[in-house]
Amino acid sequence: MATYTIIGGDGKEYGSVLEEDLRRWIAEGRLNAQSLAKAESDAEFRPLSTFPEFAGAFAPAAAEPDVPPIQTIDPNWEAAVIARQPELRLGECLAAGWSFFGANFGFLAGAISLTWLTNLIFVLISLYVPFLGAIVLLCLNGVIMGGFYFACLRRMRGEAVSPADVFGGFTLAFWQLLLAGLISILLTEISACCFVLPMIYFAVAWSFALPLVIDRKMFFWSAMELSRKIVTRVWFEAFVLVMIAFLPMVIFQIFNLIQTGSLFLTWYGEANHDMQQFAQMLQTRHDEIHRATMKMTMVGQVFLLINLFYCGGVMMRAYENLFGKARRP
Repeated sequence: MATYTIIGGDGKEYGSVLEEDLRRWIAEGRLNAQSLAKAESDAEFRPLSTFPEFAGAFAPAAAEPDVPPIQTIDPNWEAAVIARQPELRLGECLAAGWSFFGANFGFLAGAISLTWLTNLIFVLISLYVPFLGAIVLLCLNGVIMGGFYFACLRRMRGEAVSPADVFGGFTLAFWQLLLAGLISILLTEISACCFVLPMIYFAVAWSFALPLVIDRKMFFWSAMELSRKIVTRVWFEAFVLVMIAFLPMVIFQIFNLIQTGSLFLTWYGEANHDMQQFAQMLQTRHDEIHRATMKMTMVGQVFLLINLFYCGGVMMRAYENLFGKARRP
């Protein structure tokens, strides 16, 4: 093994020193590129930087990246989730909605206010700018709810979370949340054109796509597929869970459907059941339809506000039931 003689900071010679010792002293800062040394075969001392074997030791350290590394889904985690039998403890999840509400009222009040007001702004835009506003609302729904779910999930895990963290969806996984929310809504609506049962199936099956995207940093379609595969195996329990968790919104949707259907059937009767006359009547009653739409939309927002206080705890406890045990590899 090669040995060296060096001249220390005090001007004295020290040797024989092994190569590994020199490397350690260089790393500790006790020697630098200008420190003098000679190998056994050298006649004179020369700077350490001129030794090929030590050239790399003085190379500037690579700068730390400003952007955190991209997180990818661990295939072992996903395989473990699929391999085990999913367990959805319905009573525990429903009770968690109330316990989470009671233990985190201050946090929920702030988080829900921010979530609800953000959603309300886009709802109002969709009312006054119908086409563009509706598209924006449809696209951002997943981002808004994904951020809300993730804030509740982190709070449930005991992490330090502030109400402002509900906006995490806009910074942590914006495009994937947007796509997960948009594609799931569009496919659910398309399935409704075929039959109502496929619509209900997909609405329930994709319930956990948003938290999977933002919690596990999954690609939107992979998250939708994983949610569907796991929920399908406990679909009836998941259906009951979703219906109860979103009961205020379910009640509102049924009420809205009955009110709207009754109104249009009345107008259809006034048009003597003639579709052409009915279409003309709708054109003349545009303002009335707009006012009715605004009224029902605002009523729906009130129901949503009430619903948010309960559904966050229920859905995130269910998420931990289904995905939490294998959440970290």
